[in-house]
Amino acid sequence: MPRLPVTQPVGHLAVATLGGLTFVASLAYFAVSYTGRFGEVLDPASTPLRTPVLVDAALFTAFALHHSIFARTGVKTAITRLLPRDLERSAYVWIASVLFIGVCAWWRPVPGVAWRLPDGWRTAAIVLQAVAGVATLVAARQLGVLRLAGVQQVGGGDSTEPPTLDDSGLYAIVRHPIYLAWVALVWAAPVMTATRLTFAAISTAYLVAAVPFEERDLRRLFGEAYARYSKRVRWRIIPWLY
Repeated sequence: MPRLPVTQPVGHLAVATLGGLTFVASLAYFAVSYTGRFGEVLDPASTPLRTPVLVDAALFTAFALHHSIFARTGVKTAITRLLPRDLERSAYVWIASVLFIGVCAWWRPVPGVAWRLPDGWRTAAIVLQAVAGVATLVAARQLGVLRLAGVQQVGGGDSTEPPTLDDSGLYAIVRHPIYLAWVALVWAAPVMTATRLTFAAISTAYLVAAVPFEERDLRRLFGEAYARYSKRVRWRIIPWLY
């Protein structure tokens, strides 16, 4: 099957850059949704509980399926039969970003409040969320922000370099520090509305379920080096728990 024509190299760079900006926009839209609509408190008597939870679970499942399926090596290989190889990561970023915006836009509010932290604990929770945000940036920088966004791969500049396993910094604490930061971010809500709780529970459950499949591919990629890393850094996401 012929690859879709995209003008080299300017066209590739434009596509990848716009994809990276769309990814940033999706995170910004999540932040606005999480602090705004997700924080609205609804009367449990005004809205049925089961329907919005089921809709929200279906929404995140659609996003999660894409995230997991596109991350598999076989699927990546199939994509390169349709697109230029250096746009494979960008295609993933584009689709994931648009889907995540859709998840946030269509997320149904769930009535009720799980907890409201008192002032002292409220401040601690906000600080923890801020630390989680910084940790996400630090961990992403270790992996390479432009590479994660699919920009570095454009033009083949990334393809000639063998993959390296970074086991320093936050990756010396847990094997998936970005996921740890995400868990801290969504669970450390000073006011945990049922809407936020549903989002936190569903997204965390997905991460727990997806990590073994992700690590299977990492073992194939890095071989014995990843096996040694897994023995040295025991915890996948949450120290002393998982």
